[in-house]
Amino acid sequence: MNARNHAQHTCSHNIEEVVKRTSKRSLQYESQMQELSTKLTEGLSNFRAMDSLMQGSLDELKQRDAQNAKHALKEHIPCIHEELHNSLVSLEELSHTLPQIQSHVAEIQHIYDSGREKAKNLVTDLKWLNTEWHERWRVIIFTNRSPVSRWWTVTMRVLFAAFFITFGWTTWVAIAGAYTAHRQRLVWGERLMS
Repeated sequence: MNARNHAQHTCSHNIEEVVKRTSKRSLQYESQMQELSTKLTEGLSNFRAMDSLMQGSLDELKQRDAQNAKHALKEHIPCIHEELHNSLVSLEELSHTLPQIQSHVAEIQHIYDSGREKAKNLVTDLKWLNTEWHERWRVIIFTNRSPVSRWWTVTMRVLFAAFFITFGWTTWVAIAGAYTAHRQRLVWGERLMS
């Protein structure tokens, strides 16, 4: 029986300790809940204060915006209309002067282009004049890219052909004479043929 009492006593002692621990935890939870409730009340109060401040600031901003809009309508809109009118007048004037300016630009472009073309021609002429005479003569006779008139080209080619034919004929006669002298066993030197 003693063992049984001892087991009951141990069991009741364990139950008392569990009850004590549970009540201690419950007191801790209750204290934490009170702290949380206090913090929530304080946070809600702060939120309401911030909300009322934000609402006040928003109302003040709306009021300022309305005043600024009224001020802009009174002050700036007439200035904008005046600027717009001046701009339209300027555009009208420009629409009348723009064709004249475009024609002047076209004339200047034409003068510039003709000047550039003249300069190119002068450079070409100077290059031609600075070329050696035998090179000019070769270009005139043998190519079609010489910067001289057709008449000069034809004249030079005819003169060259006449000279070439004469030189060829003279060479042929000289070679034929030399061949004949060689064939007839004529002696060169002291006893030349007369």
